[in-house]
Amino acid sequence: MENKQKSLLFEQMPIPKAVFTLAVPTILSSLVMVLYNLADTWFVGMLNDPIQNAAVTLASPVLLAFNAVNNLFGVGTSSMMGRALGRKEEETVRRSSAFGFWASAFSGLLFSLLFTAFRTPLLSVLGASAENSAATAGYLFWTVTFGAAPSILNVVLAYLVRTEGASMHASIGTMSGCLLNIVLDPIFILPWGLNMGAAGAGLATFISNCFACLYFFVLLFIKRKSTYVCLHPKMAAPKRAIVFGICAVGIPASIQNLLNVTGMTVMNNFASAFGSDAVAAIGIAYKINMIPMQVAMGFSQGIMPLISYNYGSRNISRAKKAFTFAAKLTLSGLVLISVLFYVFAGNLMNLFIQTETIIAYGTKFLRGMCLGIPFLAMDFLCVGALQACGKGLISFVFALMRKVILEIPALIILNMLFPLYGLAYAQFAAEFILAFIAITTLMHLFRKIQREEHLQKVS
Repeated sequence: MENKQKSLLFEQMPIPKAVFTLAVPTILSSLVMVLYNLADTWFVGMLNDPIQNAAVTLASPVLLAFNAVNNLFGVGTSSMMGRALGRKEEETVRRSSAFGFWASAFSGLLFSLLFTAFRTPLLSVLGASAENSAATAGYLFWTVTFGAAPSILNVVLAYLVRTEGASMHASIGTMSGCLLNIVLDPIFILPWGLNMGAAGAGLATFISNCFACLYFFVLLFIKRKSTYVCLHPKMAAPKRAIVFGICAVGIPASIQNLLNVTGMTVMNNFASAFGSDAVAAIGIAYKINMIPMQVAMGFSQGIMPLISYNYGSRNISRAKKAFTFAAKLTLSGLVLISVLFYVFAGNLMNLFIQTETIIAYGTKFLRGMCLGIPFLAMDFLCVGALQACGKGLISFVFALMRKVILEIPALIILNMLFPLYGLAYAQFAAEFILAFIAITTLMHLFRKIQREEHLQKVS
């Protein structure tokens, strides 16, 4: 009965209802995730110590690097599972989920070992200085040395559960960890608690990710007779077609996130030349700007199962309608949010820290960053749809265009022309160009497949 309901969701439910059913829980969990990121920033900001705030900012590229593994085995496995579900290949779905889970667990442990072994040179690469390296190392000790595996598994498990239509359960798992993190933050960070500063934020994150993983394990045990998600080690034995199918989408998605880390590291290194206040300000502005970014990401992740399923079952018209509806809804909402962020940038910065120099820096940073959000949303949706269709190579080309060809050169050029403040406009410059290319490419792909299907029917 439950499997029949899953088919109805993907095949027959009206597009607006199907999109909302899958996307709204994902967006809510994404927003809660932003809140817990902002909670770190807010509670650390209450210390009014630029060094502690800079530590959280400088550590961000390493945590973003987790997304390389999340995308490799989260996006890649989700796409593989969704297309197999559309073709009714249930054995492939189970083997794909098992391989994705165990490969991500191994990758998380490897991530921890490599970071711990090369921690000192890595801190230098991140832009940490003598005054903030100890605080940065303390935060990374809990979030990476101990926390890499649970952080990665939390996200990958959410992808696997969401793929078969259980978007609400995926969101509850993610949100449970985030809400616990918000509760633990003040206890571990502030003077009235354990007074650990940035390190306390890292410890809270580690514990919350472990709790979220526990939720998913219990959920899958309870639903073991009705779910397609399988975690049995024997089912994880590599099969050539499955590994290739996951990696064809996952590797380009992973490289895309590594390039994101590169871009953020370049920005932090440029900001470091202006001191800890500038680094802290750009970090706070970036996290505030993550609110609309996560809305866009939530829509992208939410509609991926719907698009991959219908692509696998060759119902291209339904996949196209789902994308178009999501794009119209997301764009209209994020244009309004961008305007509000631009107007109230100073007020938003003041919520997180009271240091005047940081607020002044951050207000200008946030105004530059928020301009790119509507275009970034279109980019996210298009790349997510291409990944759902198994078009990993095309999404990889977009990743190269976004960072290597457009954004990183823009960071360098704009910082030369407008020192420090030019950094905030690099993303806008890149996404403005890329969004139009991405939309054109995806629409061309949909039309091409529909023409091919029409010709097959005629012949």
